[in-house]
Amino acid sequence: MYASRRNDGPTPMVGKTVSHYRIEEKLGGGGMGVVYKAQDTRLHRMLALKFLPDVGARGARPPDAGERRLPLQDPQALERFKREARAASALNHPNICTIYEIDEYQGQAFIAMEFLEGQTLRQRLVGPGLAPARPTQGSALQIDELLDLAIQIADALDAAHAKGIVHRDIKPANIFIIPRGGTGQAKILDFGLAKLTGPKPGLGAGDWGLGKTAEAAATPTASIDEEHLTSPGVAMGTLAYMSPEQARGEDLDARTDLFSFGAVLYEMATGQPAFFGATTAIIHDAILNRAPTSPVRLNPELPAKLEEVIGKTLEKDRKLRYQTASDLRTDLQRLKRDTESERAVAAVYDRRGEPALAERRYSARSRAAAIALASAAMLMLAVILGFNVAGLRNRLGAIVGAVREPPLQIRSLAVLPLENLSRDPEQDYFGDGMTEALITDLAQIGSLKVISRTSVMRYKGTTKPLPQIGRELGVDGVVEGSVQRSGERVRITAQLIEAAADRHLWAQSYERDLRDVLSLQDEVARTIANQIQIKLTPAEQVRLAKPRPVDPQAYELYLRGQYYEATRTEEGIRKGLEDFAQAVQKDPNYALAYVGLADCYDNLADYSFLSPSEALPKAREAATKALGLDDNLAEAQAAMASVHLQEGEFARAEREFSRAVELNPGYARGRHMHALSLLALGRREEGLAEIQRAHELDPLSLIINSNVCYMLGSNRRYDEAIELGRKTLELDPSFLVVHWPLGLAYEQKGMFREAIAEFQKAARPERNSAYLAALGHAYAMAGQQAEARKILKELTAVSQREYVPLYEIAVLYMGLGEKEQALAKLQAAWQEHSGRLYYLMVDPRLDPLRSDPRFKDFLRRIGLPP
Repeated sequence: MYASRRNDGPTPMVGKTVSHYRIEEKLGGGGMGVVYKAQDTRLHRMLALKFLPDVGARGARPPDAGERRLPLQDPQALERFKREARAASALNHPNICTIYEIDEYQGQAFIAMEFLEGQTLRQRLVGPGLAPARPTQGSALQIDELLDLAIQIADALDAAHAKGIVHRDIKPANIFIIPRGGTGQAKILDFGLAKLTGPKPGLGAGDWGLGKTAEAAATPTASIDEEHLTSPGVAMGTLAYMSPEQARGEDLDARTDLFSFGAVLYEMATGQPAFFGATTAIIHDAILNRAPTSPVRLNPELPAKLEEVIGKTLEKDRKLRYQTASDLRTDLQRLKRDTESERAVAAVYDRRGEPALAERRYSARSRAAAIALASAAMLMLAVILGFNVAGLRNRLGAIVGAVREPPLQIRSLAVLPLENLSRDPEQDYFGDGMTEALITDLAQIGSLKVISRTSVMRYKGTTKPLPQIGRELGVDGVVEGSVQRSGERVRITAQLIEAAADRHLWAQSYERDLRDVLSLQDEVARTIANQIQIKLTPAEQVRLAKPRPVDPQAYELYLRGQYYEATRTEEGIRKGLEDFAQAVQKDPNYALAYVGLADCYDNLADYSFLSPSEALPKAREAATKALGLDDNLAEAQAAMASVHLQEGEFARAEREFSRAVELNPGYARGRHMHALSLLALGRREEGLAEIQRAHELDPLSLIINSNVCYMLGSNRRYDEAIELGRKTLELDPSFLVVHWPLGLAYEQKGMFREAIAEFQKAARPERNSAYLAALGHAYAMAGQQAEARKILKELTAVSQREYVPLYEIAVLYMGLGEKEQALAKLQAAWQEHSGRLYYLMVDPRLDPLRSDPRFKDFLRRIGLPP
């Protein structure tokens, strides 16, 4: 929930419809507003509505110590209410509650905001009914939970301060905790007392003068400005968490939030308020003149460094306090790392039969000795592991398996299929398309390995643990989330997780109009790159920052086209073709839709579903249009290169594939096809290396595995090809394509019975002409001439009514030993741009021709080395 549900007497708003929000229940209230749970009847989502409170309402709760209540019609209250909306809506951060809009209902202003499920930090610490002025030993947080939440809060404050926004009311009641991951996700609430100062990058400790506020400068005609909102000498906020300068009614800057946060940290660490007393005067005096009780005295389990951090935040002289939230966050992150390392070393000693060390590790009296011992142990381990003294690194590594590595740097990533929250199976294509779009954006980052769509889609709906998925895909990090489409709006929620540890690193929700969805995808990609500290090149920054508006209907058609085209069946490819054609009709400037058209026609030719003479000109036309719209689009470059490869312009295709890979190093399909172009030029080892890079990006892609199998065979590494072919069939026994390179490997090893069995499996369902020809060649090599000629006769008859690739017929003639016929068919195959001509230079079945002068002359005439 957004706030604690309370029984505050009658709730006349419940059941009413305010604008397009239907109010379902009251969640709670405070000095700055009353909050209701409501349903957005347009977008069909739950959210929270916050109204100004009526202090005369029966059952309204008393304010916290030092908290001021303002009447409903007070213009100052209304202005502060608007201030909250303006301040919070200016921030887009996973640890700040999202504001959707501000509106008015029957003279009452309200804010529509993110609906949160969980509890406030105040509830987490001491229960919902306890006032901060009352000293009680509450529930201090465990150190791991404390540090995780504190780092998130510090990061949110850093983001707010960077925008020139000072919260001025940081307290446990204004920090919400959502149960998520290990320790939860913190959200800062209630910017009703926020002061907008304008961003001040690069300020030093003495440069915090405020002058005229950014808000006042932006609205010079406003009737109520900052000066009138804060009367001279009046402190705004909650007294128990005020900074000394705030308690004195002085001008404030971002450092006041850091003091308040220090008071919150103190309470998180000890379960008690830092400043308390029976009256406000006593609390006021404590803030100005007295230091709180040492946190370690109240909680001996605390690390000494945490006490130092809390002490620095609670410095009464702001010049001696933390100057920025980023500095505070850094110290907290360093403490988290050191605490985990210290615990790991203690665990090592536990395993060696010295449990006393673990006990001393948490003893306040011997903390210094334990830290010194831990440091010495770590130094010793570093020397041993660094120099591998007497081979101890390997042996010690096996014994001490629990020693934690330094914080992992994410250099490889998998974006798992986004969950379709609409629960409508017909909308699956939308979630799948959004997943692929995010993968495509991230794959443009050259220093980041991003697993391709075909591999991650195998985990759709999986219940496998994330560490297992990370191991199977060979990645450090995983992005998972959901997508919800409602009318012309789309909402994406994404979270970044360290795969091995299943540890949440970042989470964020985004909502946009469907027209802006491509820009949204770029924004998510940039945020993820920033979170994992990947440095973007200037070109990558430009590509990810480039706005790309698109017609919503065209985008929907494009996503559906991708969904069908990926099936690689004739029916699926033709359905995809229809959707892409409609997409370009809706938006003639949509380059990716033209790429989809080109890829569909290319696949129809490559899989022999359509003759090259009919398919390739249409593929070329679509690719040309895509390049004309965006000549830096890797997908468009690769689409044109594929046309050149099919048409036998191998050198040109290789150059253009190289350009596509340069534009998008993580584009697995581009690298896959680039490998085929290298193979076409006879550069076997280069081709194998390139397709292995494609395989790293898309390890579960059946077609890439199949072509790696073929390329291993073309490099005469038949045993490796057979092993990979079998593993590919384990991934999907129904995938027919892999039977072809597997059969070739068996055939070249002289294992004709196994080869014939593989080709029969490939050809059996639809009597595919390419696989039938391969089967005929295997029969011929096995001495079964009658069976081979029977297949030749069948293919000749089929060619009278549908397209049969002449290259495969030429290969069948080679098996029968009829070189003249084989050469003639190869010549004709070249003229018709027959499929698989790019195997000319490496196909082992053509080896008997390679010494023939006529074959060498043929290769020279088509631009290949003899």
